[in-house]
Amino acid sequence: MEAKNIGSKIARARKETNMSQAQLAQQLFISPQAVGKWERGESLPDILTINRLAEILGVDLNYFSENFESPKAETTIKATTDSAAYTEPVAPVDAKISGREEQALVTDFTGTDLAGTDFAGVVAPKRKFHASSLRGADFTGADLTGSSFTTCDAAGARFNRADLTDCKLSVVNLTDTSFDNSILVRTVFSKSELVRSTFTDVKLTDVRLDMTDLRTTIFKRCVFSGVDFRRSDLRGQCFDGQTFIGVKFDRALLNDAVFKGATLKNVSFRPAFALTNNYYRAIGTIHFDGATMDKLTYAALKGMGARLENVTVS
Repeated sequence: MEAKNIGSKIARARKETNMSQAQLAQQLFISPQAVGKWERGESLPDILTINRLAEILGVDLNYFSENFESPKAETTIKATTDSAAYTEPVAPVDAKISGREEQALVTDFTGTDLAGTDFAGVVAPKRKFHASSLRGADFTGADLTGSSFTTCDAAGARFNRADLTDCKLSVVNLTDTSFDNSILVRTVFSKSELVRSTFTDVKLTDVRLDMTDLRTTIFKRCVFSGVDFRRSDLRGQCFDGQTFIGVKFDRALLNDAVFKGATLKNVSFRPAFALTNNYYRAIGTIHFDGATMDKLTYAALKGMGARLENVTVS
């Protein structure tokens, strides 16, 4: 729904400026087909591109948010209330907002500039951060269970000790972000930038990292349980001494990845399609020196040509 909503808004603003898909694509240095996919809701532009779209189309960044109202709508509402001599009721000074009303007021942070904001320790489940600026925001120790982050710029944000259970982070810039000691259960990272992000002393449970570039992400003393790295780029990644249980590396890029001293149980390394010479060569570049693995994982890797001379089978 979010992709279709943003796509329809891109199409509307583009048509209002009498610009073709090809002309818009030219200004963004992309193909017209990419613009077409956005407008049909088949894909989402990243946060940097959304900022550029706002400039080109002459709209505010908030335009792409779910609850944005155009100036025309605001003018219509104002004219209606003025003509009816509407008077805003004034609440008593000591009136208190109920818990439900207060929660409704702060549920949606879509399209807002929250760069550097202090959210440390807040209890804020099921919040929406769509097309928001969260650069350098501090979510240390926050309860964000069930929240969603879409097309956000959260570079340098801190999620240390935060509870991100059932959170979804899609097309989010998470460069230089820290997740040390955070709670990651059924958390989804999709098409997001995790350049130089850190995960220290974290147990990742049923987490999905889909189509994510993890080449420079730093994992230290982590336990991966039921994690799915499908279609992610893990080339040169270092997983020394860490534990993998029921993990899937299906269709992931693993050239020169390092698992020295790691523990692997029921781990899958299936390729995208049939085993090819390129895939055999890629598996052969992975380092498993000193690793411990179960018999089935060992057999699967051995059958794909992995180097397992210094591996312990248990």
